Amino acid sequence: MLDLRQLRYFVVVAEEEHVGRAAERLHISQSPLSRQIAQLEKNLGLTLFERGQQRIRLTADGRVFLSEAKALLRHADRLENLGRRLGRGEEGGLCIGYTVDAMHTGVLPRALRELHDERPGIHVALYNVSAAEQFEGLRRRSLDIALVPEPPAEDDPDLKAALLLDDPLLLAVPTGHPLAESAEVAPADLEAQPWIAVENSRRPAWRDEFIAACAAAGFTPDIRLEASEPLTALGLVASGLGVALIQRSMLRGPVAGATVRELPWLDMSVRLWAAWHRIDLRPVVTAFRTTVLDTRDQVSI
Repeated sequence: MLDLRQLRYFVVVAEEEHVGRAAERLHISQSPLSRQIAQLEKNLGLTLFERGQQRIRLTADGRVFLSEAKALLRHADRLENLGRRLGRGEEGGLCIGYTVDAMHTGVLPRALRELHDERPGIHVALYNVSAAEQFEGLRRRSLDIALVPEPPAEDDPDLKAALLLDDPLLLAVPTGHPLAESAEVAPADLEAQPWIAVENSRRPAWRDEFIAACAAAGFTPDIRLEASEPLTALGLVASGLGVALIQRSMLRGPVAGATVRELPWLDMSVRLWAAWHRIDLRPVVTAFRTTVLDTRDQVSI
C-alpha cells in the first residue's frame, strides 16, 4: 500500500534535487526525510534517484514514477476536497477541470459568474490539468465537468461531450508592417516573415499541426520565438519581433502596436469542448453543465 506522505516527500525531493532544500520546504529534518525516501524505494523495489555528493537526480524510472505520483496526489487532494464539502452539506460543490483556453476565451469565467449569481454559497474547485487527466477525473468522479481542447472518443462508454467554441486564428502583425496595409495577405507573403509560435503544453501536437497547416497553405513558417501563451505572443508582435496567429476571441478591441488580418485560406482554429460523465449523480452538476453549454450562444467570435 502506497503511503501518500512518502509520495509527497518524494515529489518535493524530486523538484529540489537536493534533500536538504527539500527538508526545509517540508519543515522536517534531513535524516528522517532520507529514511522515508529510502523506505519508499525499498517498498517499491525501485531506485528512484541517482545520488551524488552535491545533489540527487531522478533515474529514468524515477521520472516515470514522478509523473504518476503527481497525478495520484492531485486525485487524492480532489477526493479530500469532495469529502469535506459533502460533510458540510454543500450539495457536493463542484470540481471543474479546464485548460487555459477556457479562461482566455471567457467561457469558464462567464459560467462561474452565472453560477455565483444563482448559488452564491456553493464551493468551486478548479483544476488546470491536461485533457487526459480531466477524462480520468470524470471517470473517477473526482471531476464534475471538463473543459478541454479535444473531446473523448465518440464511442467512449462513460463520457459525453459538446463543442463550445470554434475560435478562428487571425494573423497579428506589427503596426506599420507592410502586411498591415496590404489589400490582402497571400501565403507567399508569409514565407520570409519571422514567426512567433504559441506553445501549448497541454497539447504537444499543436506545433506540428501549425507547421503542417502552413505547409498545406503553401509556405513554411520561419519560427524565431516561442511564447508560452497567446497574450505573450501578441505582446511580442506589438514589439515588432515577428508575426503570430492569435485566436479571435482574445482580440477584444484594438491592440496597441499590432494589426490583425484575416486569413480566409488558412483553416485553423482553437476548439473548446465540454465533457462530462454520461450518468448524472447530482442536480447541481446537471444545472452547471446546462449553464456551460448555454455559453455557446453568448460567445461572440
